Amino acid sequence: MKLLLDTSIFLRMMTDETLLSPPAKAAIADRNNEVWVSAVCAWEIAIKIAIGRIRLSDPVEVFMSEGMRKAKAMELPIRTIHAVRVASLPLHHRDPFDRLLLAQAEVESLTIVTSDLQFGPYGLPIVW
Repeated sequence: MKLLLDTSIFLRMMTDETLLSPPAKAAIADRNNEVWVSAVCAWEIAIKIAIGRIRLSDPVEVFMSEGMRKAKAMELPIRTIHAVRVASLPLHHRDPFDRLLLAQAEVESLTIVTSDLQFGPYGLPIVW
């Protein structure tokens, strides 16, 4: 399975794994799965740091690289096709970061790992 971690899952993985569901933890740990982390996650985390919504003990660059290493994840860049796909997604979810993750998952045929129930109506494969 090819997994795309949403930002909250990435943050939980790095700060308190007890907040991950057993299926999410197992999917991330399964070495038969490919794990992807989008540049969207780094962007969202950087913005949340800048506006004071989260604090990290390390600089965001270190936090992201350590998380990528921990999950044995590959980086998924934001491509034009991803951004354009957002325009045709139904408005079930209005968060721009999550909408871009949904578009990436659809375009790249990835399974999203999330706890956000608003992802459900999109009909994409999800590990809750």
